[in-house]
Amino acid sequence: MIKEHDRIVLADDVSSEGLVAGDVGTVVHVYRDGEAYEVEFSTLEGKTAAVVTLESSKVRPIGKREITHARELASR
Repeated sequence: MIKEHDRIVLADDVSSEGLVAGDVGTVVHVYRDGEAYEVEFSTLEGKTAAVVTLESSKVRPIGKREITHARELASR
């Protein structure tokens, strides 16, 4: 089960926020026993890029053998 402060992987693009599948975020709130999550996505400098509420089907836990990948955040 995904908990507050866990890092997650975005499963689908959220184009309105400039996020793409594979982006990594941090859960800041869990709704209704994991039905949805409030997730903060940050730049590598620690600045908040977006905070979004996502249904559980839109996120997944980070796998044990995954690594992060840097990309330029599109301007909005």
